[in-house]
Amino acid sequence: MNTFFLKSVGCVTLCLSLTACEKKFNPAEGAPPSAQDVKTGDMSLITVDKPDHFPLVSAEKMEAVTELKVTGTVNPDISREVPVISLASGRVVDIKARLGDNVKKGQLLLRVQSPDSTNAFDSYLKAVNDERLSNKAYVRAEDLYKHGAIPLSALEQAEDAEKNMQADLTAAEEQLKTLGVDKDHPSSIVPVYAPISGIIISQNVTNAAAAGVAFAGSSTAFTIADLSNVWILCDVYENDLSKIALGQTARIRINAYPDRELTGRISDIGPVLDPNIRTAKVRLEVRNPGILRVGMFATAIFEGKAKEPHSVVPATAVLHLHDRDWVFVSVGDNHFKRYEVHSGRILDGNRQEILSGISAGQQVVSNVLQLEATLEAQ
Repeated sequence: MNTFFLKSVGCVTLCLSLTACEKKFNPAEGAPPSAQDVKTGDMSLITVDKPDHFPLVSAEKMEAVTELKVTGTVNPDISREVPVISLASGRVVDIKARLGDNVKKGQLLLRVQSPDSTNAFDSYLKAVNDERLSNKAYVRAEDLYKHGAIPLSALEQAEDAEKNMQADLTAAEEQLKTLGVDKDHPSSIVPVYAPISGIIISQNVTNAAAAGVAFAGSSTAFTIADLSNVWILCDVYENDLSKIALGQTARIRINAYPDRELTGRISDIGPVLDPNIRTAKVRLEVRNPGILRVGMFATAIFEGKAKEPHSVVPATAVLHLHDRDWVFVSVGDNHFKRYEVHSGRILDGNRQEILSGISAGQQVVSNVLQLEATLEAQ
């Protein structure tokens, strides 16, 4: 296809005249071609001396639902992203997981050597001793009150002190639980476990690195994402926003798995346009069957509600060149003009839907490969 495009344009721009081009032809190299380019003022217009060598076909009219195709990428659902935080500040002494690992809830991820656990256990021991002492004082005061040795106010003060010490002891025990320290087997090494099951999509620590915030470490050691449901973020041009709506479904095709088609639902249409390319971010929620990975490219196809008239031509009549589509339309007097078109779906019978660029009834070259082969013979 590229050869055809370069020949048809190159001949027009390089040949000063048909006569000059013919002088360069060497009959010894082979018979002259049956068709040739002729210089014209229009760069998209070519002239052939035998147009009957290029069969024409009229573009048909078809009523079909308009499709909007947009591209996007697979992203985690941020509501299913959970940071793994080391509540104890210290030095990482052991890492049990790494970026990309699939982990289970409660799985050990890393261990941190932290003075926070030592301080918390020290506070716990003091709270135990204080509560034990206040309990003895309360029991003694209760016995003295029963024998009339102290007033009720003294008993109430002893009871209040005992309750305060119990509260301090409970708080100290909860602090140990928060840090993951076993009060019966205390250690300066604090374990950090996975809060949910999922994939580690971010890792901010290494062995011997600081964890927590007290030592200028990262408070988030890992980020785990549940990828059972993902987002596909697409860019939709401003002119196409009227064609989509919240809750609308779309067909999803993944470049890595062209034979698989998924279904997504629009959950958000960005309220702010990109000022450079005039697009809005559209978020699709998609159930992940296990093949979607973060960063994959995807194509979302939205279907309109109303049918619109489209043109249909043979697929062989469409020239695909540099991500653009073209057809050659007969304009009479041995002339063909190149038109850029916006192509749609491939239909039954090897036909190509044309969304814009030509109208039904226009005659196009039915086989651009045949035209290319003829020009290559020059």
